[in-house]
Amino acid sequence: MKNFIKKLKEKILSDKKIDFEEAEKLIEIKIDDSDSLNELFSSADEIRKNFCGDSFDLCTIINAKSGKCSEDCKYCAQSSHFKTNASIYPLVSEDKALEEAKKVEGEGAHRFSLVTSGKGVLDNSEELKKLENIYKKLKAETTLSLCASHGICSKEVLAKLKESGVTTYHHNLEVCADFYPSICSTHTHEDRIKTVLAAKEVGLKVCSGGILGLGETPIDRIKLAFELRELDIDSVPINILTPIPGTPLENSQEIEPLELVKTMAVFRFILPNKALRYAGGRVKLREYQSLGIRAGINSALTGNFLTTTGNTIESDKKMIRGEGYEIK
Repeated sequence: MKNFIKKLKEKILSDKKIDFEEAEKLIEIKIDDSDSLNELFSSADEIRKNFCGDSFDLCTIINAKSGKCSEDCKYCAQSSHFKTNASIYPLVSEDKALEEAKKVEGEGAHRFSLVTSGKGVLDNSEELKKLENIYKKLKAETTLSLCASHGICSKEVLAKLKESGVTTYHHNLEVCADFYPSICSTHTHEDRIKTVLAAKEVGLKVCSGGILGLGETPIDRIKLAFELRELDIDSVPINILTPIPGTPLENSQEIEPLELVKTMAVFRFILPNKALRYAGGRVKLREYQSLGIRAGINSALTGNFLTTTGNTIESDKKMIRGEGYEIK
């Protein structure tokens, strides 16, 4: 297996893509096969270094509107279909958004995103107008790169967000197309892809990834990676499910930390030149968080997340620098 991994690494370093069958062999490596795992991790790190260098960027989010979502995504605390303890509040004010942005800017974050609950934002809506004003204020008064995460949106809405200062639109596929009906019935996987394509059409960069631990198989995970490769996604956040009491997935079985790191390394083989981003739930990696950074990860969502807590910006910076990266 070690020779097979080395051959795939050389194939990728010569600017060739691996195919699904090759990725399938990688994802099937057993976590007790330490020799193969170590070769996989070191090869993923070499691929990352070759295509992406040693720079590392940190993004942050604010839960800018919470709860009462019409969609029934089984992992989500903010769905109105489930009884959870998630906060419920309307869109934050311009001043509140600016206050949070200034705070994380001062702590060393590079990107800042407003995330709102709900299926999406409608064109010519009051919510869209408020969002446009917030982004214009953030652009004028911070140096942060602005991202947005507002669900399923039309090309018209996305164009207005871009005009307001947004440079990247975040919209996860969550899981592969085959598994998607198992986690959501109120919209389709294709709806998500249409939003990703619309964002690209108006000139926005796209951040799109998924969640590990929703009941999908290892093969489903690499199917997702190939879908993201086909869409030519710029940044790929890799979330790990934090089961929320009250949701249908509250009793989900955790994935072994080394299995998670292995999956991230395989994503690097499939997506050699993309930003692979630690996102929500990475505390599930426990003592292996640093290992992930040596196995293909080169960016991170830091600070607190939507309905769960994360790492502090300062502790992340210390860990990242300790692994030899330069923080942008």
